[in-house]
Amino acid sequence: MTYTENGTTIRPVKEADLRRMWELSFRDENPEWKKWDAPYYPHEPMAWEAFYEKKEKLVDQEDYWLIEHEGTIVGMVGYYWEHKPSLWLEMGIAIYDPAYWNGGIGTTAFKLWRDHLFNTMPLVRTGYTTWSGNERMIRAGEKLGFKMEARIRKVRYWNGTYYDSIRMGMLREEWEDLKENQ
Repeated sequence: MTYTENGTTIRPVKEADLRRMWELSFRDENPEWKKWDAPYYPHEPMAWEAFYEKKEKLVDQEDYWLIEHEGTIVGMVGYYWEHKPSLWLEMGIAIYDPAYWNGGIGTTAFKLWRDHLFNTMPLVRTGYTTWSGNERMIRAGEKLGFKMEARIRKVRYWNGTYYDSIRMGMLREEWEDLKENQ
């Protein structure tokens, strides 16, 4: 399965994609993207060989896809179960290369991923968690119709400052209303 809109594609990872995914995500010790993607958790670079050993968890998986823009791999989308028996799914996104930030690529990829999840799973809700320091992620969610469901104040500490944890979510009926009005 592959979805494309405005030159941005999301699709399952293939083995041939792994080297580029590693270069973007785990090769460097202090990548720029980590300053925005939960920087309060330490980033551990990984040798290519160690990354490649995890290929069974990355290649052709339902919960981890890559993002391409005009044929160049730029990031990933994924999901995890917060509580599978109640179908509580959380989703995420990372655009690793700063050259692809602020152009709508992430918002488009996140929209495609949200739509894929609602179209292929019996979800009642999907959502994501970010932090108040990542204003782009909050704005992207708002553009896509996600609602702020929780703000847990001053629980993320980074670079000498406390930030809020932000939970954004969307119900299936809200998603269906969006589709009808597009």
